Amino acid sequence: MIPHFGKSSEARVRAVPVARAAQPPKPERAALAGFGDRPGQVAEVLTARRRLLLIRAGADLEAAGAIAAARLAMIPHIAIDARGWPAPDAARLAAGAVLRAWRFHRLMTRPDPERPLLDRIDVLVDHPAHAKAAWAALEPGVRGAIFARDLVVEPANHLTPAVFASRLMALRAHGIEVEVLDAERLAALGFGGLLAVGGASANPPCLVVLRWPGTIAADPVLFVGKGVTFDTGGVSIKPAAGMWEMRADMAGAAACAGAMLALALRRSPAPAAAVLPLTENAIGAASYRPGDVLTMFNGATVEIVDTDAEGRLILADALAWGIETLRPQAVIDLATLTGSIITALGHHMAGMFSTNDVFAAHLAASGAAVDERVWRMPLSDRYNEALESDIADIRQCSDGPRQPDACHAALFLRGFVGDTPWIHLDIAGVESHEKPTDRHPAGPTGWGARLLDRLMKDRFELT
Repeated sequence: MIPHFGKSSEARVRAVPVARAAQPPKPERAALAGFGDRPGQVAEVLTARRRLLLIRAGADLEAAGAIAAARLAMIPHIAIDARGWPAPDAARLAAGAVLRAWRFHRLMTRPDPERPLLDRIDVLVDHPAHAKAAWAALEPGVRGAIFARDLVVEPANHLTPAVFASRLMALRAHGIEVEVLDAERLAALGFGGLLAVGGASANPPCLVVLRWPGTIAADPVLFVGKGVTFDTGGVSIKPAAGMWEMRADMAGAAACAGAMLALALRRSPAPAAAVLPLTENAIGAASYRPGDVLTMFNGATVEIVDTDAEGRLILADALAWGIETLRPQAVIDLATLTGSIITALGHHMAGMFSTNDVFAAHLAASGAAVDERVWRMPLSDRYNEALESDIADIRQCSDGPRQPDACHAALFLRGFVGDTPWIHLDIAGVESHEKPTDRHPAGPTGWGARLLDRLMKDRFELT
């Protein structure tokens, strides 16, 4: 959805953001004596000509725009009256509304009267040209997040690893180089983790490499995203309840792809690359098993404890290969990796693990700027004992109850990045919302696409 900026609108329903401590517009003021000062507060007024939704706007203007789209979702055509607001603020209101209005209905064959109908948002502004210019700065990140959502929401029988890879071919139209390494090539290169995880599936694994050249003469920043298009848990099978949610176990890869799209759309001068291991964790005669020992791309041997801890295996291969092949100046991986990070942080923040304090501080600031917040978690050698193996270089995870698995997973991954500045983001708690909120629709959030795009702008585009 693209917002329409102009001085007028035919929409009979309007959302009117009201700045904190400001009074509502005069025609409605008398009827809204109780309209408070708390951000997010909403009041409705019916006039002879239209329906008005007054929204108390705080510092987060995207939230105010999202509230407008959430409260008016069943109306096909609405307007946000941003007259009097600076152009960048009007663009932020529009961004929040567009992200909240997203929905996926391509697979539905008949209309659902309870599903949102909103498909046009007008934004009333004093200077349309200025507002459009401000929107142009935000649109790439918004489109990147929506691209990621469209991938994550797809059912696993529609988005196999091969189909995922084919969808990414469309990025070539924006100047992104796309390379796909098939299972035969992965075997020749020694991707022991990725091949083991995907070994039992009828849909073979692959590795997709995206490259954005930029114009700055520098090594690329590397994104690595977990791309398990469906996760049964393998031999260590998951409970049936909730297993359908495992179609979203590729949200990390989708976010990385969305970030690459955003960089290309705004013609970022900074070079970047994404390495996306795509696979299904299925069950069959060729399943890898607890007790197996795998040889990874970098030659390390790993004792398998739990086949449902597959994400760290495919990430480890992708990290090691990406760093050796692309020689990045820094690397960030994103993964729906552990349930323990949800226990620690809930659904409000992603867990961040890093080997570089300055890099971590930059990412945290960029996350706060786009409301994709992180909380730094411990990455301590004290956790090493839990990963010691009697028969291999390292155990994949611990087998004890109540373990800090997010920390163990990060420590496991650290062994595959060498000295390259590295951040691991465990996004298991933030990649989707079970129920709609004022800020987000139900379903995938596209979390990470805007964060990575903003990080590149804030940290790596300085010349």
